Amino acid sequence: MKEIEKARKSLKSKFEKLDDKRAILKEPELKALFDGIREVETEKRSEYGRAVNELKLEVSSWLEESSEKEDTAESIDVTAPWDVNVSTQNRPEFLPATQGGVHPLVNEINYICDVYERMGFVVKESREIDDDYHMFESLNFPEGHPARDDYDTFMTDEGLIAPAHTSTMQNRILQKYKANLDKGLPIAAVVPDRVFRNEDLDATHEHTFYQIEGVYVGEDITVGNLIATLSAFMNEYFGQELKTKLQPFYFPFTEPSFEFAIERPDALKKDDSEEQKWLELLGCGMIHPNVLSAAGIDPKKYSGFAWGNGIERMVMMKHGIEDVRHFESANLKFLRQF
Repeated sequence: MKEIEKARKSLKSKFEKLDDKRAILKEPELKALFDGIREVETEKRSEYGRAVNELKLEVSSWLEESSEKEDTAESIDVTAPWDVNVSTQNRPEFLPATQGGVHPLVNEINYICDVYERMGFVVKESREIDDDYHMFESLNFPEGHPARDDYDTFMTDEGLIAPAHTSTMQNRILQKYKANLDKGLPIAAVVPDRVFRNEDLDATHEHTFYQIEGVYVGEDITVGNLIATLSAFMNEYFGQELKTKLQPFYFPFTEPSFEFAIERPDALKKDDSEEQKWLELLGCGMIHPNVLSAAGIDPKKYSGFAWGNGIERMVMMKHGIEDVRHFESANLKFLRQF
């Protein structure tokens, strides 16, 4: 009986120090007591065994009491904007979740779409997985074309692609709305959505970001229409009259192809030097005849233009945001500015 009492005190001491209280049932003292029952004299074995069982029941009661204390302890909300030690009376009455807002990118995408809709464009969604035909072939990238190497794409084992540009929707847009041309109406659509590229992350690069693709096709469409459309949008988006310029470039799906630059908006001007004056903003051009033909549109009768640009870059320019990673950071200090 002295051994049982000694074991009880030892087990109690260990129990208080254990992080995982259930481990107490595996302590050697308890096992040794049960193993020792067979060595006790016959006439005392029953009393000894009963005392050992009572000790085991007592240890089990320690576990139950400990579990009840844990259940009744105040739960911790890991999303709460206060430390666990802040007293209840000093905590805000309402959680910030009840005062949430729209993400700045969503706000800007909605505004961009609103501007284009007022200009007569329909808004269509892209897709987040696509095939090689729509990503490359329908856009005049034949298999083995060196320009494919410019797109470091994510691909599945089945050969499907996470679109690296919203141009993956261009063939679908042309086919969906080509009946407009027979009615004397243009094809006019924009496609804002996420795209994916295998990029090293830094202040100006993300592997997942938003682009907007624009397509316009009709009769007698020229580069002048392209410049006028993009200039009108930029003036509305940045809220000021901006000079624009084109410089020659190369894209497989447009001919001729251009880089479109705008005069640096007032909010971003650093000095009056020519070097600081212009910001290259997007790629654009007249839709290649092969792209029109792939959609069943006669390139001898119809022409059109297309463009594409990153949405985050425009938002960063408009609001003076220095790091693209802020958009996906979930940093409340950043988000609350909007």
